Amino acid sequence: MDELASPAAAGVYLLAAHPQWRESRVNRRLLDTARSVAGVQVQDLYGAYPDYDIDVPAEQARTAAARLVVLLHPVQWYSMPALMKLWLDDVLTHGWAYGRTGTALRGKDMWLVATTGGAEASYHPQGYNRYFFDAFLPPYEQTAALCGMRFLPPLLLHGAHRASEEQIDAHAAVFAERLRTHPNWAELNDLPACPACDVPEADRPPEH
Repeated sequence: MDELASPAAAGVYLLAAHPQWRESRVNRRLLDTARSVAGVQVQDLYGAYPDYDIDVPAEQARTAAARLVVLLHPVQWYSMPALMKLWLDDVLTHGWAYGRTGTALRGKDMWLVATTGGAEASYHPQGYNRYFFDAFLPPYEQTAALCGMRFLPPLLLHGAHRASEEQIDAHAAVFAERLRTHPNWAELNDLPACPACDVPEADRPPEH
């Protein structure tokens, strides 16, 4: 388990999920890079919750205290690893993360940092993945929007299995610089405001 600072100590909360860290080249390198950046609180989900029993109050406190939430993971079956999906299911609850009284994350940023095994050319209508990679982003984008968060332009490394050490070094350097300089990224000046996603009370009847 990572040594986590108090919630107020970090401006960035990074959630890392990889079922087999020993087999990872790029994500493990990015995880180590994030740990070296001041102001970044790192949570290795598979290290912290090997039994999948997530400490929801603690996770909500850390997430609420951050200005930027980072999702770091390899793309598996066009989505995120299972434990990161469970984190979203358990932590981003109605009445806390979204809904009329769910305002804990409003105004924050969410950033996807992901790797794919397939090369960028494979994410093309003529490639074996059949779609541009953007086609797989709406669940992330809408999760952020429903919580009142801005979804920032993702940082992706395609073809991670075959990436050279030089490519990984350059990618990690960009990642570290982004972590250090958020929210002062030039392209964020032109990023549209988060769309309003009002959830009618009738869509979420009271629990009994």
